[in-house]
Amino acid sequence: MKKPSNPLPVGKNDDIRLEITAFSALGTGIGRYAGFTVFVDGAVPGDVIDAHIIKVKPTYAVGIIRRVVKPSKDRIVPDCAVADRCGGCSFRALSYDAELRYKKQKVQDALTRIGGLDVEVREILSTGETAAYRNKAQYPVAMTADGKTLIGFYAKKSHRVIDCRACRLQPPAFEAILHVIARWAAAYGVSIYDEESHTGLLRHIYLRKGFATGETMVCLVTLRDELPHADALIGSLLETDRSVCSVVLNVNPDKTNVVLGRQCRTLFGKDEIEDILCGLRFRISPLSFYQVNPQGCELLYKQAADFAALTGSETVLDLYCGAGTIGLSMAHKAKQIIGVEVIDAAIENAKENAKRNGIGNARFFCDDAAGAAKRLQQEGLRPDVIVLDPPRKGCALDVIDAVAAMAPDRVVYVSCDPATLARDCKRFAELGYHAQEAVAVDMFPRTVHVECVTLMTRK
Repeated sequence: MKKPSNPLPVGKNDDIRLEITAFSALGTGIGRYAGFTVFVDGAVPGDVIDAHIIKVKPTYAVGIIRRVVKPSKDRIVPDCAVADRCGGCSFRALSYDAELRYKKQKVQDALTRIGGLDVEVREILSTGETAAYRNKAQYPVAMTADGKTLIGFYAKKSHRVIDCRACRLQPPAFEAILHVIARWAAAYGVSIYDEESHTGLLRHIYLRKGFATGETMVCLVTLRDELPHADALIGSLLETDRSVCSVVLNVNPDKTNVVLGRQCRTLFGKDEIEDILCGLRFRISPLSFYQVNPQGCELLYKQAADFAALTGSETVLDLYCGAGTIGLSMAHKAKQIIGVEVIDAAIENAKENAKRNGIGNARFFCDDAAGAAKRLQQEGLRPDVIVLDPPRKGCALDVIDAVAAMAPDRVVYVSCDPATLARDCKRFAELGYHAQEAVAVDMFPRTVHVECVTLMTRK
């Protein structure tokens, strides 16, 4: 048999020595072996490792760490027992200073290489808190073949549940609540959901906490609208954690990867909990969008307000306004805030939040960007500042075109994905908007995600 003229330098199950030189956009270590790219989860730039190859493709290979021969100066000992298996944290073996440097560079590289922009990422902001900063957790529940209940998080790139009830990113009190639910399910024979057969009752455990108010919500996601022996569960929860003021059943009957269904039923206490963000009070239901890191969110919103540079005379259009949090946080500095969102329920939440906080210079309506532009034009209004906070996929082209057509003096773009941010800024540049400043914000320490606020001004 004729051998290939250019055989690959590595094969599956090979063991190789590898120096890690960089991170991928997903936080995976990258090394090169005989010029061939090898990705290794958990490896840190500067590491020299012995790697075992588990997958080979024509242009790259994937390996796992057998041994760290020489650790990087940025490597630390992971403080989580399941860090190498859980899909949540990517940087448990990396010092936090190095993580911040990487994230800042990740945003800079995207703006430069993808956007072709001449803008410097000025700094990366962080609260410095890397543990227990999340106010929300969604735990999938599964059952092993031998009958053990697993409560935790999915392994990377899979739906295999890794048992982890003491997650370092969540409030410590969440662990005790999980144990209560596990004991209740075992005592009363509550069946655990199986994804493949679409059978069983309990699918997810969903916890939310208002850090400023101390209120805790316990939400159980089930396949059917039933919860046997709910009174026994509620009693045990209240005995364990007196901050629990809401117990809700969310019903998700669909065979889907989406965690929450559309139907909620309150079993105990309040339908919503409350929290305070940027000095404003917000009510949070199981279906409400609310930033998971409130301290980091305040840094983010303050930076957005700084870029907006409001003096009290400006009309601000808040596109993708959600429940109105960004716009309402700026309302005291603006002439008026106009919030636009395509989801009816979010607009109703925004109106309620404005009323609850006594804000009279904000109004909200349900529409898309093009519709908002037409409506404001009919009213004879031109926004001075437009704030964008789109989902991870970024803005559609017609949104960018509509924003540019409204000719605001400044566009403040809040993004959770540097790549789509850079792509959209490039389009804005073609329409006469210059990316003037950018600041990264570490909203999600120990994970690969990073937020960014970019100021664009009209040429």
